[in-house]
Order: sequence, then structure tokens, then C-alpha cells
Amino acid sequence: MPPDEKTRHIGFLLLPDFPLMSYASAVEPLRAANALAGAALYRWSHLSVDGAPARASVGLDIAPDLAWDEAGRLDQLFVCAGGNPAAFDHKPTFARLRAAAAAGVAVGGMSGGAYVLARAGLLQRRRCTIHWEHGPALIEEFPDLLLERNLYVFDGDRATCAGGLAAFDMMVDLITRRHGAPLALAVSEWYLRTQARSGEDAQRISLRERVRVANPRVLKVLALMEERIEEPLSREALAQAAGVTLRQLERLFARHLHVSLADHYLGLRLDRARKLLRQTSLPVVEVAMACGFSASSHFSRVYRNRFGQTPKSERAPS
Repeated sequence: MPPDEKTRHIGFLLLPDFPLMSYASAVEPLRAANALAGAALYRWSHLSVDGAPARASVGLDIAPDLAWDEAGRLDQLFVCAGGNPAAFDHKPTFARLRAAAAAGVAVGGMSGGAYVLARAGLLQRRRCTIHWEHGPALIEEFPDLLLERNLYVFDGDRATCAGGLAAFDMMVDLITRRHGAPLALAVSEWYLRTQARSGEDAQRISLRERVRVANPRVLKVLALMEERIEEPLSREALAQAAGVTLRQLERLFARHLHVSLADHYLGLRLDRARKLLRQTSLPVVEVAMACGFSASSHFSRVYRNRFGQTPKSERAPS
């Protein structure tokens, strides 16, 4: 390490129920970089909301080793959040994050961490990403957010990733930018990572692999359905987009998916509604509208038919 290059100090704010995979995927490349370089390129510290040990989603506790009044000395601070980040509404934490950013600390989020940064007002006019499961709820609360569906995103001194193994990809990229490709490649080889992924790579496997269908017309319609949840397309419009008659499209869905066109589309919209009900505090009527239901009574009826309970009863007790 050049004598004029100081050790970079990275902090991890571990929220309750934080995803251990995301945390480990972020910290392990730093440890490997130090070992391979034979120098203390990085050191890391942990913070929690209340100073008590933070419990991971698997039940493991990690004790904080940095006080909040020292957070302003960090070079970078990542919020590691999982579970339901939309339920986290701790104003003192938001204020501390804003104070750290104002002190010049580069802030970022892993997995659901971008939700916390958005609540703190730290992602305004910034590109960002979040785990695909939390995306719909985040956009409903912050419709003007510059959200991307990528593995990780750098925008100035903001760095966000979708969590899981994407945290490893992001850290390897950071190591590349700071210490060059040879060290980053050595870190990747250490962990048997033989194929690099860029930030622009997609979070989810292809639609074709997910549904195990190869028919291009069915795949096109499925993609349109996923894109048009709030304003559903008619069956006729879907058939026209696929270049077939409605009867032909219905036959394709029955053959490849064993379900009718309408039932599949309704299932997608109801699944999205269930996520919004569980992950946000949006009124039921707004959830219904966000999922393409103009009448709340109809929404409640079909929701109960699918899930065995009403949308109101879906809410977790506060």
C-alpha cells in the first residue's frame, strides 16, 4: 500500500433482521483484499440502531463496535436491511444518516437498505437499486425515485445493491476502482468467483427460465403482464401484441401454463397487492388501484377467494 494511502474505514449499520448473506458478501471481499495485498487496505466497524447487538435473519447477533458520534469519521457507511424495510421508521436513525452524509461520509444501502436511505431523504435525484422484492413498495412510496432494476448502482457518493451475492459484486467493483483489476481478480478467485457480473446485470433470472416456457408469444405476453399491473391490458390487446387471435392465445396459455389468460393476469396483480399490503402502510383502496382494481369491493372479493382472507386482515398487527 502506498505510504500516502490511508486505510479505508467502512461502517455497516445492521438493522434488526438484517440479511446475513448480504453482510458477509460485502465484508469478506474486504478481508480478502487485505490478506492478498499484505496490507490494511480496509477496516470495518458495525453500528446498530440502539447500541445493542443486531440480530440477523438467521438469529446470529453481531455486537456494534462503533458509536454513532464517531460515524462522521467513516469513509463509507452501508445500511444493511432485510425483512420488511418499509416497516422501519426510526427518525433518530434517519437523522444520524443525514448527519453522516453531511460530514462527507459516502452512504449506501444493501438489500433493503435503499428504502432506509430514501426515508432519510438521501436518494433524491440519485440513481439507486434495491432487492426486487422491495421495489414495488418503494416506488409506491417514492414515485419520483430513480430506481433501477440492476445488481448494484453507483451514483456519486451513493452506492446501493440488491443484496445477496450482488453485495460481493459491488465490493469487487469498489476494490477495482480503488486498487486496480489485478487485486480485484485475485479476490474473486479466492472465493471461486469465476464469472464477473457488472452492475448493469439483471437481478432476476430470465422470464423464460422462471416460467420454463420457450414459446415467444407466451413470453411476450407474460412480460407485458408484469409491466402493466397498475393499468392492466385487455385480453384482446395482449393477443394483438402477441400477433395471434385471442382464442389462439388462450390455447397457448392452457398448453404451456395450464391456466387461463385472465386467471394468470389476476394472480400476478393479487400477488403484487399482497406484497404492498405487507410491506407498506398504503390504504387498501390505494393498494387496489396500484394493482389495477377500480372497485375496492371487487378487489376484496377476489383477494379473499385467492388467499382466504380479506385485504384488511392481511395487515400484520402493529
